[in-house]
Amino acid sequence: MRFASSLLCCKLEESRENTTLLRLWFFFAILVSDSACPDKCVCFTSTVKCVNQGLFMVPQPLPANTKTLFITGNNISHLTAGSFPVPLEQLTDLYLTGNQVELVGHNVLNNLPNLRLLDLSNNRILNFSAQAFPDYNKLLDLNLSRAFYNHSFMDELFSLLRSGGAFQLTRLDLSNNDLVVLPEGMFSRLPNLTILNLQNNSLIFIRNGTLSVPPLRELDLRDNALRQLPNTTLMDFSLKPGLQVHLAGNPWLCDCNIEDLVAWLRSSEQVADKQNMTCSDPEVLRQLPLLQIEDLELECTFSGEMKSVLETSYVFLGMVLALIGVIFLLVLYLNRKGIKRWIYNIRDACRDHMEGYHYRYEISSDPRLANLSLNSDI
Repeated sequence: MRFASSLLCCKLEESRENTTLLRLWFFFAILVSDSACPDKCVCFTSTVKCVNQGLFMVPQPLPANTKTLFITGNNISHLTAGSFPVPLEQLTDLYLTGNQVELVGHNVLNNLPNLRLLDLSNNRILNFSAQAFPDYNKLLDLNLSRAFYNHSFMDELFSLLRSGGAFQLTRLDLSNNDLVVLPEGMFSRLPNLTILNLQNNSLIFIRNGTLSVPPLRELDLRDNALRQLPNTTLMDFSLKPGLQVHLAGNPWLCDCNIEDLVAWLRSSEQVADKQNMTCSDPEVLRQLPLLQIEDLELECTFSGEMKSVLETSYVFLGMVLALIGVIFLLVLYLNRKGIKRWIYNIRDACRDHMEGYHYRYEISSDPRLANLSLNSDI
């Protein structure tokens, strides 16, 4: 009996040891699977770095516990849904800068549900799908500085922003992309956007209301091609008292139309670099700070296009007036006899009228003729 009980105890202890070994093996397998690092990458805790390795695609498999992923300086030209084939639930920061990316395809980020930061700067994107981001994504920071081949390939990105595909976005960097004009309503579906970087583009003007919707706190418009800011834009800025704007490095046209901008600069503390804003035209005011032109008599100038329009209008007006003059002279010539007769008739009528006045004057001045006239009337 004692032997049987001891045998049973030994079997129970052995079973417990086997269970413990199985558990240890299971947790070790999980740990290995989580910490497995792709070839040509360096992994440290929850960060994976695959930098300057000449990769042509996103390395696989990536550790499931990855939170920050650097895949930079490679040759990954296409980003598609297959670039991230399995869910990475913990990934929040993704850096894909300097990879010569040309295509950002449909659903490329579908398996990255908690992504907060996406850096696609310094690429050569030709196609950016309007369905690149999943619905209800959590993206907060999007860096597209120098990301596009040129501005003509940004239409789908504009569609993505206008459709609300990045609804929660708080920071957007579109610097160094040779943008000329911001499409209407581009930021209307970005109600949380607070930081917008448009530095070093070629923006020639800001459409009315373009910047009125986002609750901006920082706006960088340095080194563009802005020559004036309309009063509606100044009003949009003024309605955001916490907004800080950067405007230096633009070729400001210092004519009479810039007086409102100068007055706003003096009264507002929103422009951080207003001391560095200088005139570009006219030549006599070049490099003069805008804040120093208050006592000058500014002349109104027109752009070359406006000048050509005005010159054309003046020429056309001159031609119309000349044509009217020729027609008038032609009518006078064709009716010269009738006009001459009309003038003679007027002359004769005036002469008869004046002779009547002269006769009455003579009668009233001579009393004898006056009496004669009264007797004749009787």
